[in-house]
Amino acid sequence: MDDLARYHRQMLLPRIGEAGQRRLAASSVLLVGCGALGSVSADLLVRAGVGRLVVIDRDLVEPTNLQRQTLYTEADLGMPKAEAARQRLAAVNSGVRIEAHVADFTGDAGEDLAEGPIDAIVDGTDNFETRLALNDLAVERGVPFVYAGVVGTCGTTMTVIPGRTACLRCLMDVPPPPGAMPTCDTAGVFGPTVVMAAAWQASEALRLLIGDDAPGGDLVEFDLWPPRVRRFDMRGSRRADCPCCVGRRFEYLRGVAGTRTTTLCGRNSVQVLPQRNGGVDLPALAGRLGAHGTVAANEFLVRCDLGAERGDGGGACTLTVFGDGRAIVSGTLRPERARAIYAKYVGA
Repeated sequence: MDDLARYHRQMLLPRIGEAGQRRLAASSVLLVGCGALGSVSADLLVRAGVGRLVVIDRDLVEPTNLQRQTLYTEADLGMPKAEAARQRLAAVNSGVRIEAHVADFTGDAGEDLAEGPIDAIVDGTDNFETRLALNDLAVERGVPFVYAGVVGTCGTTMTVIPGRTACLRCLMDVPPPPGAMPTCDTAGVFGPTVVMAAAWQASEALRLLIGDDAPGGDLVEFDLWPPRVRRFDMRGSRRADCPCCVGRRFEYLRGVAGTRTTTLCGRNSVQVLPQRNGGVDLPALAGRLGAHGTVAANEFLVRCDLGAERGDGGGACTLTVFGDGRAIVSGTLRPERARAIYAKYVGA
């Protein structure tokens, strides 16, 4: 019992007890994205005593992250988030096996990173394409998937239980058109909203891991300024023609659908093509990008020198977005870096 003594207060909860705690200790969680949501969720899961946590993140710790990404300190600036998270989480609870991958969760590479037993998947990502890939993985393996998203002061969460609830593709067959949805980097984000959404995620995951059948089936939306919460029963929203949970087609996981990238030889640039050409509201995008660098725009394109985004040689990256949603990210030859910049400033 000594190995469980640190969880005494948690085991006092009748719905957990010693049996539930032992189930947590035998569980494995895949967490993709260890930024704002992922930081809080990972911290709560590790402190609660999950047995194994696999963390995947493609990004580095930046000064603007510290406002809401609670795992990191100023000493972590410039470090890969996955590794900084691993070090901090290992210091929090040495009894949890933590695996960190500094990588982009895409296509077959994503499946390889998710090797081994997985009992729950937690979404800490910043774009819908990766979420749809995680949704594919969850449905393919029959593993619960806890989705969340936060922008501004608003948050959304939903738990997908394959075979029982609607999946994300039941609600959204393809991502929104480029530029159609605000992102944290264009609309801002309120730290307490992140914590609330991530706490809801962690709660859903923990309840599932101890064997509670109640989670899943609801989509929850909330705004903390002014405060309000809305809950929608999604149990009747499972589509009979869903290509994922009914048709068993996993295009996002296989890399068949989603944003495509092409390295432009000799130009130190990567072209990013959206999953569909829904068109971009260029004047609106120009207005949002104005807070992040010098913007030049005309009827055909918007170009912004992103001072906060450093390229392969240390200089600033430049983002050029065309009316059809296509973009060129200059200053890097790394597709994963280009996709990350596109997701931050344009959207999925």
